[in-house]
Amino acid sequence: MIEFVKAGTSDALVINSISKRSFESDIEVGAPIKGGPPGYMSIQFHTKMARSNHLYKLLIDGLIIGAAILFKDEDRLTIGRIFISPEHHRKGYGVYMMQEIEGMFPTVKKIYLDTPIWNIRTNSFYQKLGYTEYKRDSEFVYYTKRTSSL
Repeated sequence: MIEFVKAGTSDALVINSISKRSFESDIEVGAPIKGGPPGYMSIQFHTKMARSNHLYKLLIDGLIIGAAILFKDEDRLTIGRIFISPEHHRKGYGVYMMQEIEGMFPTVKKIYLDTPIWNIRTNSFYQKLGYTEYKRDSEFVYYTKRTSSL
């Protein structure tokens, strides 16, 4: 059984480990060095995100295999990050998670996210899901998508 639900503070340790492994695997898809976004390997950060109701987890048969950090503001949703354990990449779980995210907030009119320019995996993934680039700078591509609630 697959589920996408809010994470609690007790999930922070496992989610932190998955975050670290997932973002550090980006070295295989163009990352200049092993690393990730701020807090990607901080239990304190993931605990704070859980406490403030921004952290969600992806479960398969009760085991956490991925997570997302989401920020909702009235009719806008910002996907701060999503990540899946590297051994579960390319199995459709990311698509599932994005579909769940898009359906979770019926009052949202637009979804925003960004991803590094060098990350060929995530750039093609978001484009495949219908996100359109609205801006870019020297480091990031910024995407948006209108939801079906319009």
